[in-house]
Amino acid sequence: MWFDEAVVYQIYPLGLCGAMEEGDGEHKLLRLLDWAEHIRALGCDTVLLNPVFDSDYHGYDTRDYFKIDRRLGTEEDLKKVCGAFHAAGLRVMLDAVLNHVGRGFWAFRDLRERKWDSPYRDWFLEVSFDGDTGYHDGFWYKGWEGHQELAALNLWNNDVVEHQFAAIRSWVERFDIDGLRLDVAYCLPQEYLRRLRAFTDTLKPDFVLMGETLHGDYNRWMGEGLCHSVTNYECYKGLWSSFNDMNLFEIGHSLARQFGPEPWTLYKGRHLLSFLDNHDVERIATRLRDKNALRPAWGLLFGMPGVPAVYYGSEWGMEGRKSDGDAALRPELSRPEANALTGFIAKLAAARKASRALQYGTYRNLQIQNKYLVFERAVDSERVIVAVNASPEPQWAHFDARSGRGVDLITGEGHDFGGGSELAPYGVRFWKTE
Repeated sequence: MWFDEAVVYQIYPLGLCGAMEEGDGEHKLLRLLDWAEHIRALGCDTVLLNPVFDSDYHGYDTRDYFKIDRRLGTEEDLKKVCGAFHAAGLRVMLDAVLNHVGRGFWAFRDLRERKWDSPYRDWFLEVSFDGDTGYHDGFWYKGWEGHQELAALNLWNNDVVEHQFAAIRSWVERFDIDGLRLDVAYCLPQEYLRRLRAFTDTLKPDFVLMGETLHGDYNRWMGEGLCHSVTNYECYKGLWSSFNDMNLFEIGHSLARQFGPEPWTLYKGRHLLSFLDNHDVERIATRLRDKNALRPAWGLLFGMPGVPAVYYGSEWGMEGRKSDGDAALRPELSRPEANALTGFIAKLAAARKASRALQYGTYRNLQIQNKYLVFERAVDSERVIVAVNASPEPQWAHFDARSGRGVDLITGEGHDFGGGSELAPYGVRFWKTE
């Protein structure tokens, strides 16, 4: 499947386009047209757009699944943007918020107005006219994780499901999208996920479902008849704390637990979405105490199993602190930028695209030390040895390469494994063995 080989570029349109507040009806979504070439040049081939449909405020509080958010623009604007991305050779995925809606959702407004007489009272979970919420609607309902501004939908109600599926079909027909990110997929009933997968399989060849999951066994939401992929939050933490603590044992053991050669490995052969940051967490350039560790952190992301994702702005080292609120993580930008880090990430993406071992290979640790990690990715007759040095000093790694020589897929330089391998300060190597 194409997603297994993808490099994803994630955009939060309401933020990037400066559309969080009510505006004057500008076609702000068209700002994304200026990003297509930058994304392609970075080596990404898939664009993930966070919510673009009409919402109360942040996009995850949907008002209408069929309408583009009035602050972003029009249906024609989204058609132009998706068309431009496709013309640049990029696939497009949209963020589907199917577990809950905002209080401005049309069916919920009807429930607030007509109470027990509303034909939509069974569209929402735990509606009770014997209780109330802080909004004083005169009834109680379940909110997502206790947030009453997000009314939980009854996904066992066939009318709700058919309404959502009609919207998804229209997204494919109108915008020719290639897949969906499923918001809070860990909240979606497995029966619903199976029905969704069976439906989307009919829409377009290789249509992808990628679910947002946090902890637990990801096989509950990913696999045959479920999501094709899920977010790898387990390794997300290790991708920054291993560098801050100078303890690469953490990420090395996490990767081995997920993808290693042992029979109990959890996700061998699966392609989870891997990331250093996204719209919900602190930017990696802020999270890392040593900014020089950005290069090896990105190198680890592109060398490990999974589908690497780049969150807009992080490719040139943008910072954003979670404690400053969501706006700090989802800033407005007038245009993309490029610097040495951007160029390095483009080389990593090119190396990954050129290597089936980096895309599909097994995982095996060759040597783990606090300051450096060396592991092997192998498929068929191709083997790539990934080496990452987290420290400001050169390190000497001694491991069994099962080969005398290799070539670095990042730089094109040859390498002799005899006598040990020197890892430059903050260095990253993708050695394809000869």
